[in-house]
Amino acid sequence: MTSAAFDLDRTLAALADPHRRRAVELLGEGPMRAGALGSAVGLPAPAMSRHLRVLRTSGLVEESHPDSDARVRIYALRRGPFEVLDAWLSQMRAAWGDQLDAFRAHVESWGEDGGKE
Repeated sequence: MTSAAFDLDRTLAALADPHRRRAVELLGEGPMRAGALGSAVGLPAPAMSRHLRVLRTSGLVEESHPDSDARVRIYALRRGPFEVLDAWLSQMRAAWGDQLDAFRAHVESWGEDGGKE
């Protein structure tokens, strides 16, 4: 398995959970404190912490601490994993488009000869 494939697998596994997808959507609007993120997602702190750990270990988010208070955790999205996911989705869209074009050509040729091949 290539490194890119492994990264994609980790990304898809992390995004398989609806709470984590919602957290990613919210972080798409900008960095957030862990507590605010948990409130917005509707999860208690321990549950949100577990989801954030999965997102962090998958590489989807990064954690930082403001200089004023090291206890506060701020989460933000990391670009790299989403670029890998986007590249893979682009390949799948292209393959899907090619298959649709081939199917369209087949149907159109079938219609021209009345289905007699």
